[in-house]
Amino acid sequence: MPDLFGINHLTLSTSDLDRLVTYYTELLGAALAFERAATPSDPRIAVIDVGGDDHLMIVETATAPTTDLDPLNKAGWGLRVGTYAQLCEVREQILGAGWPVGQIETLPTQWTMTARDPDGRPVDVRAHRPRTASPSRTPG
Repeated sequence: MPDLFGINHLTLSTSDLDRLVTYYTELLGAALAFERAATPSDPRIAVIDVGGDDHLMIVETATAPTTDLDPLNKAGWGLRVGTYAQLCEVREQILGAGWPVGQIETLPTQWTMTARDPDGRPVDVRAHRPRTASPSRTPG
């Protein structure tokens, strides 16, 4: 059996494709990979490149998406930036654009904040913390 490499894409629905594409590309720095017009059998979609081989597929629907948190009261999914400084920069960009975003929290292995996209959907943005060597144990 072949090894898995990660998640290929995550699909989000929205009633305003252009607004959501703008949020993820112009505010968070993702790149529009491609967009497909609606057809009689399929809705309009956009695929956003969020780094590496990871993508968000955004599907335009007639109904608004759910904006609930997951069972752990968290966003349930997230994006990653390279450093704490970049996370701070993204937070300032989101605030400067007038969108809601929480404080940066320190977790054991990463820093995280939760933003709300234009549909009100929560998304975590995280930066991994540098790993530190664990203290050596001497037999005793």
